[in-house]
Amino acid sequence: MHAWPASEVPALPGKGRDLQIHDTATQGTITLAPGPVARIYVCGITPYDATHIGHAATYNAFDLVQRVWLDTKRQVHYVQNVTDVDDPLLERALRDGHDWTELAERETALFREDMTALRMLPPQHYIGAVEAIPGIVPLVERLRDAGAAYELDGDVYFSVESDAHFGGVSNLDAEAMRLLSAERGGDPDRPGKKNPLDPMLWMAARPGEPSWDGGSLGRGRPGWHIECVAIALDHLGMGFDIQGGGSDLAFPHHEMGASHAQVLTGEFPMAKAYVHAGMVALHGEKMSKSKGNLVFVSALRRAGVDPAAIRLALLSHHYRADWEWTDDVLAEAVARLERWRAAVSRPDGIAADAVVEEVREALANDLDAPAALAAVDRWVELQNATDGDDESAPGLVSRTVDALLGVAL
Repeated sequence: MHAWPASEVPALPGKGRDLQIHDTATQGTITLAPGPVARIYVCGITPYDATHIGHAATYNAFDLVQRVWLDTKRQVHYVQNVTDVDDPLLERALRDGHDWTELAERETALFREDMTALRMLPPQHYIGAVEAIPGIVPLVERLRDAGAAYELDGDVYFSVESDAHFGGVSNLDAEAMRLLSAERGGDPDRPGKKNPLDPMLWMAARPGEPSWDGGSLGRGRPGWHIECVAIALDHLGMGFDIQGGGSDLAFPHHEMGASHAQVLTGEFPMAKAYVHAGMVALHGEKMSKSKGNLVFVSALRRAGVDPAAIRLALLSHHYRADWEWTDDVLAEAVARLERWRAAVSRPDGIAADAVVEEVREALANDLDAPAALAAVDRWVELQNATDGDDESAPGLVSRTVDALLGVAL
């Protein structure tokens, strides 16, 4: 599966700072100092209704991570998946009378278009669950053969008790895990499971549903968590720098994935930092496909909204914050974009070296995008109020905003 084209990232003078980021597992801020190549895995979409503002906010957060690392003169090895077969996709296709593969391909293509418009840097590896199945089957067989998985009516489940570190990503108690498991695709009440929290690794073929050859597992399709584990281990290995996604993925998805990988490899941890973006609400409730209260990036673009304004709206909120999308949020972003573009369009201006460092410092401090915007706002105010004589300043500000914030002025 191919990703989307990369926009050019301008080079800035000097060098960026190492990233300090909030780690869900330790509930604290840690400093990441990768080697020459930083490694990041971000969980992708289930392509049946893409791309809403909640998606965009999440991928914007991890785009900032990439930009901070690139500014430190590192390379970035970024991997993202597409869950192009799963119950919600099949249910939506059945409801609407569509072929599930066509639905997945159409929504994935729309997601690529939106990511391109928003200037999100693409992953080096963009992998669908279906294409990953040949690599998933051997992992499930290994877990089963090691006694870390068991069969139940043809399905194969992972035993969470096989991982001594289980629970260390989300830090939730058993009852909270059970409730979230029921809400987020698990089946804690299924009779016969060794532990209600045990997640499915391989689902035996169901009538009328797609299935693949699973070798000794029989025909079926993979569970949600093992999909990302197979892709991450194949392309990044253990101990990569960041496992990322929305805050609703901390449990069960990232918790289960970490346990799968740790049992498979005997190594700990799967990722050095588990980083989660907040949820975006509309009319007082979290945007969700099940509720249908979604604002789509593609719809905003069709309405003539500049993608740079959409991106500024996302950047005006800290990535870990839960916040609400409103018309005012977008209007403020549109106005900010107009002010910034007017300021950098002048032939000269106020010296901007300090702005570069202020934006760098803000983003290195747990991706504090609102502080970065405020730094640019201050320069813009001075630029409009004072006659400067630095011919390089407007261009430097423009390159900084492009390179570090992903906004083209």
